Amino acid sequence: MDSDLFSRRRAERFAQLLDEANGGRRHHGRSQSDDELATLVAIGRRLTADRPTVTADAEFRTGLRAMLVATAEREGVGTPTAAKKETAGSATRTRGSLLPAVTARRARARGAILVGVAAGAVALSGISAASENAVPGDALYGMKRSTERAQLALTGSDISRGQLFLDFARTRLDEAATVHHDRIGFSAVLDDMDADTRQGVRLLTTVAVQRSDPAGLDAVNTFLTGQRQAVSGLLDRADHVERDRTRRSLALLDAVRKRSDALRAAIACQLPAPVASDALGPTPGTCPADR
Repeated sequence: MDSDLFSRRRAERFAQLLDEANGGRRHHGRSQSDDELATLVAIGRRLTADRPTVTADAEFRTGLRAMLVATAEREGVGTPTAAKKETAGSATRTRGSLLPAVTARRARARGAILVGVAAGAVALSGISAASENAVPGDALYGMKRSTERAQLALTGSDISRGQLFLDFARTRLDEAATVHHDRIGFSAVLDDMDADTRQGVRLLTTVAVQRSDPAGLDAVNTFLTGQRQAVSGLLDRADHVERDRTRRSLALLDAVRKRSDALRAAIACQLPAPVASDALGPTPGTCPADR
């Protein structure tokens, strides 16, 4: 492979081809490098399909969690003072450590990217294992949410991103059950849960309409079946304020069900793709009686 493999244009084209191979939107046109990148795309698909399952035993998770919490407290991570020190230190390093040669910077940047990808994958799995049970108020909760954002950034297609958002909505529901005694925390977690639900539903319904394929709607309905039952379970141990907030989440799930059913009917009777949309995705028309 030539030396400009990691040029911006080739990298962008590789990302497009990989996204298409994983079910994403097709990009019109071809590039002269498509044939050369085909091998890398095939490798990328194999890595996605054969992704190893990373598991951590309880002893490792407990030890890593304790280490991260201790480090966060020692370094003052998240405090205003730490942020000021980091900003000041960054400015000092920027003034004092500029490399004179552009080629040296590029070479080091490429090496850092390759090393960073490998190290990031290992770190991500370890931090994820340590923070997966964190709830709002825990020292590692911010790391848990950052891990989720990283997962979204590494996901190649809208279908996968939509399903991830729905997975996060399930996670927020578990957190809500843990902090139900805290009205403010409970409401905040349900706000995040509803936001994740809307994001996931919008992505999946949009793909379903674009492809005239109800597979994305099947994923939405599977989510709704378990999620609505679990959200209803919060009502049993909530006070009147928490019940009102929980009913708003239930109303959202009911609205999602109606939208999914309407889109499924529109696809079945071959209506044109809707132009209008809202927070839940495309808004379909009504099927004519003769269809």
